[in-house]
Amino acid sequence: MAMSDIDADVLLRAYTYGVFPMAESRSDPHLYWIDPEKRGILPLDGFHIPKRLRRRVRSGVFDVRIDTAFREVMLGCADSAPDRDGTWINDRIVSLYCELHARGNAHSVESWRAGELVGGLYGVSIGAAFFGESMFSRETDASKVALVHLVARLIAGGYRLLDTQFVTEHLKQFGAIEISRDAYRARLFEATATRADFYSLPEGAAPLEFLQSVTQMS
Repeated sequence: MAMSDIDADVLLRAYTYGVFPMAESRSDPHLYWIDPEKRGILPLDGFHIPKRLRRRVRSGVFDVRIDTAFREVMLGCADSAPDRDGTWINDRIVSLYCELHARGNAHSVESWRAGELVGGLYGVSIGAAFFGESMFSRETDASKVALVHLVARLIAGGYRLLDTQFVTEHLKQFGAIEISRDAYRARLFEATATRADFYSLPEGAAPLEFLQSVTQMS
């Protein structure tokens, strides 16, 4: 199949087999299937929140919202930033994932301050698996606070797998690990065959208190 023939249905099937698309750069119109030999995951029962970040979450400096600005979050992730020269998110990826969002298979967690979107993340949801795609910050800790809210939401909803694709130094501080492709697929098939609810976290729930009650938060 030509990569130009990818549609939302093909994209969802690809995720259930453990592969995902990327572009070489923001300006490259082509997509390529990625199937890493080592896969990054963030074990939900081993999520670690650094003390300084806990204080940041408790401060309430950011108004965290769900699914109110999905495309804007994607575009924020696609922008160049001081810590990265470019991005793999091209216009085709933005279009495809916005379609997944419209179908209820992709979500954004957004950090707002003073009415401005200052950070967030987005990902794909299939069954009890959530595939974290990218995050961005325009203010210190904006994406990290969104990640804390995401993990609380996934645990509340009965998710089994948080896929980070790769493990970066940034993600290691939260407990991200690498597992083999075969081990990942075993977890993937179990998770995608299980039901979960992205919206089950009670409205107004404090993520740290919720996480404290259900995990050994370190």
